Amino acid sequence: MTNRFDKSKLPSRHVSVGPERAPHRSYYYAMGLTEEEIARPFVGIASAGNDSAPCNTTLDVQANVARGGVEEGGGMPRRFNTITVTDGIAMGHQGMKSSLVSREVIADSVELSVRGHCYDALLGFAGCDKSLPGMMMSMLRLNVPSIFVYGGSILPGRFNNKDVTVVDVFEVVGKYAAGACPLSELEELEKAACPGHGACGGQFTANTMACVGEAIGLSLPNSNMAPAPYSTRDQIAHAAGVQVMDLLAQNLRPRDICTREAFENAARVVAATGGSTNAALHLPAMAHEAGIEFDLFDVAETFKTTPYMADLKPGGQYVAKDMHEAGGIYMLMKSLLAEGMLHGDCITVTGNTLGENIDEITWNPDQKVIYDAKTPITPTGGVVGLKGSLAPEGAIVKVAGMERLQFSGPARVFDCEEDTFAAVEARDIAEGSVIVIRYEGPKGGPGMREMLSTTAALYGQGMGEKVALITDGRFSGATRGFCIGHVGPEAADGGPIGLIEDGDIISIDAEAGTIDLEVDAETLEKRRKDWEPRLTDYGAGALWRYAQNVGPAYSGAVTHPGGKEERSCYADI
Repeated sequence: MTNRFDKSKLPSRHVSVGPERAPHRSYYYAMGLTEEEIARPFVGIASAGNDSAPCNTTLDVQANVARGGVEEGGGMPRRFNTITVTDGIAMGHQGMKSSLVSREVIADSVELSVRGHCYDALLGFAGCDKSLPGMMMSMLRLNVPSIFVYGGSILPGRFNNKDVTVVDVFEVVGKYAAGACPLSELEELEKAACPGHGACGGQFTANTMACVGEAIGLSLPNSNMAPAPYSTRDQIAHAAGVQVMDLLAQNLRPRDICTREAFENAARVVAATGGSTNAALHLPAMAHEAGIEFDLFDVAETFKTTPYMADLKPGGQYVAKDMHEAGGIYMLMKSLLAEGMLHGDCITVTGNTLGENIDEITWNPDQKVIYDAKTPITPTGGVVGLKGSLAPEGAIVKVAGMERLQFSGPARVFDCEEDTFAAVEARDIAEGSVIVIRYEGPKGGPGMREMLSTTAALYGQGMGEKVALITDGRFSGATRGFCIGHVGPEAADGGPIGLIEDGDIISIDAEAGTIDLEVDAETLEKRRKDWEPRLTDYGAGALWRYAQNVGPAYSGAVTHPGGKEERSCYADI
């Protein structure tokens, strides 16, 4: 098999070829490799596996299975690990400030490990929210032949004869705080909601980005929605190991696959599945790595004409397991392509185009999860971009499952999530209010926290449809209701959100795509003169460093100049 590869043209030659590399080879002999094995291409297998949460607990096992596929394809697997910060555990406290920062650390750590050891190709295994885009960002940055593998979702829990997810637990916290259920119900639910291994089961951020992996062409077809406990996950891992060697033989790289058209396909699938608003942060960040301009407004433009087709939680009824059994993301894409809504000529990691892959799929008329694009749940509106006087740099809202698309009311302003949650818990929020949580943006947080604890508590109290909430931070993919995130410019940069006062009228129209602060220019200018930047609590460490480098949310909250400014590409060393 090794005769398919000319190692003299691969990065691993720098650590394994020639008399001058004898010291380097001695390390490989120490690990039990033979001369023939050292002569093969080296394939990095990056795993975000750990014991932090069930999202990540099967990843190392799957990564180890992939070794066999790499060896079968003629390569030498080299596994290493990176970190994750698990949102469900980081949620609702200062730990959530580490979540988005971890995306950059993951991408950076994978890059550094591949660069330092001169790997020729890359397999990436991820399970929790930020590890998915982080892993794909590193692939686009390095541009070595790569395949992304999702660890799979958790199976739904069962409680009171219905399927439940961790979101139900967050919402019952609010219900309990409102005196609407006993503590015993909360304790019983928390023990039933997450029955085993895998990432959160609804169309939250992890499953949304798993769909992106397939739609953008970096994952094997219909591989990512298979739940973590299913035995097919081992088959997928092995197949990915074999296929990455074919990509190496063809020199088919991530930037060949992830073109602007492929990003449009990915955005289309996010909206069609009612996916997480976080995709509007991660897609621009991934495009940035490839030197492609694709910001929040480009994402939102695609969203405008995309039918909402998948009846998935939190807006709908079903979870990833049901999506998988209904036919997977390729089933949904088959209908989109038939209506001319996808670029079918984009190449994928199979070596075939997206359209050729879709041709292998037969539409399943007997399932209830995926609607035909001709007769969708709603003609548009899974996720919507907003812009206006309150958000000149844009904002994002998920409207899947919502009946009310307009909201206007007086502002109730908070400068951090903790104060907001305390007010919600004390039932100190009036119906009709627009809750404003600011200084939670990428720079001002720092770290752009998600607000699931607060939004879920509102829903648990029956207030989810009676108030709106806006923030320069983020929302979990599990959030539902009139919740607008990514408001830019953020408060820390002097954006309009930092000038709002209690009682100001805020008007939102998710149908028209507008969000406006109804305060005259003269008043705003006076407030701006009195405004002073707010210091964060972080004067050192990783969060401080992130705040010094991070850019605006509309361009992905990235921390380096990206592919457009690179002087040399790692894959070409």
